[in-house]
Amino acid sequence: MGSVASALEGPAGGASATAERVDEIDLLRAEHYDLLAVLLGRAPAQPLLDGLAALRPGEGALGAATAELRRVAAETDAGAVEREFFELFIGVGRGELLPYASYYLTGFLNERPLARVREDLAALGLARVEGMSEPEDHLAFLLEIMAGLAAGRFGAEEGAQRRFFDRHLAPWAPRLFADLEQAKAARFYRAVGGLGRVFLDVEAEAFRMET
Repeated sequence: MGSVASALEGPAGGASATAERVDEIDLLRAEHYDLLAVLLGRAPAQPLLDGLAALRPGEGALGAATAELRRVAAETDAGAVEREFFELFIGVGRGELLPYASYYLTGFLNERPLARVREDLAALGLARVEGMSEPEDHLAFLLEIMAGLAAGRFGAEEGAQRRFFDRHLAPWAPRLFADLEQAKAARFYRAVGGLGRVFLDVEAEAFRMET
């Protein structure tokens, strides 16, 4: 899966004036979303693994999850992670996990949750470009949208982040990350699941505090 800029047409075509006004915390949030999107969208190449191995974890539960990701990144290589990614998300016929909102919420692919994502993308003025292979309810794609909203790339109105999170991530993404932590094929990706689960918990709590 490519980046939102390559997968969508619309306001995401470049940095907006809104992005210039985003505070440091929101930019850090966007970086977390972007990282998780990249790791779920494709197997990381060696330079990314090397970068993860050099991360500074920080404090609290999120820091502990980051430290675990740093540890496993230092102990593996791109070839091993590529094989793991294939077993988890592609497989022969299908992978161990299907990271789509439709599947997690209905048990089937390409159902109403996908239609809701498309409705909200249209409301944001975004459209899928031709050649994108994955449905828009793939978790990597949804995380990239949240990254764009957090970083102010789309010029969306106030409250758009929470609405998108509540509609398209909160109902199922924490469960996918928890499943990833327990997946038989997961080794490196067990730490990715832990980081994703903790980060979404932090996000959900922050959105609740806004009310």
